[in-house]
Amino acid sequence: MDLSRTQFNLLTLLEGQQEKAALTQRSLAAAAGLSLGTVNKTLLQLADLGLVDECRISRQGLDALEPYRVRRAIFLAAGFGSRLVPITLNTPKPLVRVKGVRIIDTLLDAVKAAGISEVVIVRGYLGEQFDQLLYKYPGITFVENPVYNETNNISSAMCVRYLFQNAYILESDLYLKNPGLITKYQYASNYLGVPVERTDDWCFETRNGVITRLRVGGRQCRHMFGISYWNAADGARMAEHIRQVYEMPGGRERYWDQVALEFFVKDYAIEVRECSFADIIEIDTFSELKRLDETYKV
Repeated sequence: MDLSRTQFNLLTLLEGQQEKAALTQRSLAAAAGLSLGTVNKTLLQLADLGLVDECRISRQGLDALEPYRVRRAIFLAAGFGSRLVPITLNTPKPLVRVKGVRIIDTLLDAVKAAGISEVVIVRGYLGEQFDQLLYKYPGITFVENPVYNETNNISSAMCVRYLFQNAYILESDLYLKNPGLITKYQYASNYLGVPVERTDDWCFETRNGVITRLRVGGRQCRHMFGISYWNAADGARMAEHIRQVYEMPGGRERYWDQVALEFFVKDYAIEVRECSFADIIEIDTFSELKRLDETYKV
């Protein structure tokens, strides 16, 4: 069953309240950012379909959400992290600790809290060190990237390109402060982005919430963060498109994000899911790390 976005939003809110007191229509409207009239109309639609019963999600409602469930989380963690030297001379960047917590743990904890059990980590540089994660997260599957030091991160995507369906793809060096950004269900393929007036970093140009261009530097755009979700259709399509870009002249030097957002942008309708700079910190340099954690100043 295909759900409208409003139906999806209300069902996911109700799904999260299964063990709690039933939400009122007014509280649903506030949580979903919808008018009370829209909530009332949508609940009537859902009730007619047998998906809700008196502001409670039904068994059929849970079944209707299944096509939108996130099946796995894939972490790209093979790179060296040269701008974080000297820390990364002996430790892969995702395993660097900030205030006592490994960077990648902030992402893994959010994935675990969302009930996503299938976790895949693509590793390369000092790959054996990632084994320490198994003590806390025993279900992790590791995939080796043997050419991580000869290519850009598209080679990591090549290693797992057949797993993109219904999956989060996460850059493993992001320090996540808002775990609520990782949710159990997603309606459409998307990237996280922050609305900005100007940025010198990677950013998206959009039209009606859909990414139309990926570029470095821009105005009135969305600052890019490397956490994306791919639905079943887009994830299946990406497997072949990643291969095509990887095998073209100069393709091994590309970033994997360029596949859908640059080379095959007309084949996708990837949305931007807005967040803020308070939600995620991208630690690019050792100076930035020292500003976050004073213990590195010693």
